[in-house]
Amino acid sequence: MQTILVANPKGGSGKTTLSTNIAGYLASTGKHVAILDLDRQKSSNLWLAQRDSSLPIIWPLQSENKPGKADVLIVDSPAGLHGKNLDHAIKLVHKVIVPISPSLFDIQASYDFLKDLSEEKAARKGRIEIGVVGMRMAPRTRAAATLEQFLAQLDVPVLAYLREAQIYVNAAFEGKSIFDMPRYLAEQDLELWVDLIKWVEA
Repeated sequence: MQTILVANPKGGSGKTTLSTNIAGYLASTGKHVAILDLDRQKSSNLWLAQRDSSLPIIWPLQSENKPGKADVLIVDSPAGLHGKNLDHAIKLVHKVIVPISPSLFDIQASYDFLKDLSEEKAARKGRIEIGVVGMRMAPRTRAAATLEQFLAQLDVPVLAYLREAQIYVNAAFEGKSIFDMPRYLAEQDLELWVDLIKWVEA
């Protein structure tokens, strides 16, 4: 089973948006997908509760349960994941995706977090892959340039820049990902996911 951790030390970075849409994509391809919602707000679980039974199934996973026959487990982590909790999480996952918001403060906090992640034994030995997603951020902007400047010191790739778009909000109200929406509504945003999806599936 592949396990993907979506993590950032700051709240409001877009962890749940990223987690639910990655899960939605993978489920749309026929994979058995589970989400473990460790955030105190339980937003991923709320999203799952809105999800119609006609959509590809995504299973909610409680922390004390095992994921059974899931092909992929998405872990929506709490803000402030660090120390022993981070050490424990890293031992269980294959990939870590860090969503980052377009502010200097978020980028700096995320840089420190990524530095800690990169120094983890599993990362140093190449057992986990780490990537970044710019949330509500466009390429060729000052925020993107600043982010790339920080990341150049860590050799961590930017997997995608996802723009701020109402389609994510509208989809979430229905327990959907943008991959569950009509293509003509989501096409512009789906194009931004191409490289991120390749990395997730590799």
